[in-house]
Amino acid sequence: MPQDEPKKPVAPVISAKTVLIGEDDLDDQELLKEIFSSIDGSFILVFAANGSQVLSYLDKHPEELPCLIILDYNMPGLNGAEILKELKKGSRYNSIPKIIWSTSKSGTYKDICLELGANDYLVKPSNVNDLVEICRYMLSTCVS
Repeated sequence: MPQDEPKKPVAPVISAKTVLIGEDDLDDQELLKEIFSSIDGSFILVFAANGSQVLSYLDKHPEELPCLIILDYNMPGLNGAEILKELKKGSRYNSIPKIIWSTSKSGTYKDICLELGANDYLVKPSNVNDLVEICRYMLSTCVS
């Protein structure tokens, strides 16, 4: 009987249409769903309500990575910067754009996040037109 060869780990594939969004505010989640689907309904949006859920999703889906990770800076548990710090520990997530979005205009928070690997730090707008433009921009960063 031939022996089974050990299975080689499968290299992760980046899903061209999956966006992982760490956002604890249900109203913001609904707004993002509505606007992203109006821009391009083919994107699959995966929401995580806290930092632990973001990391858990990534751990549970090692074979398929999102094309974009959007993180609210102020989430329960791990905040956006702490998640970036975790993601930076290995090279697995280096090619995935990571965008922090926050109500805070703090230059310090922005600098920290950019240093930890965020591609951008965006302040949540106060009107829908600006939010649509920000969503359009965020989707445009999706790696494919």
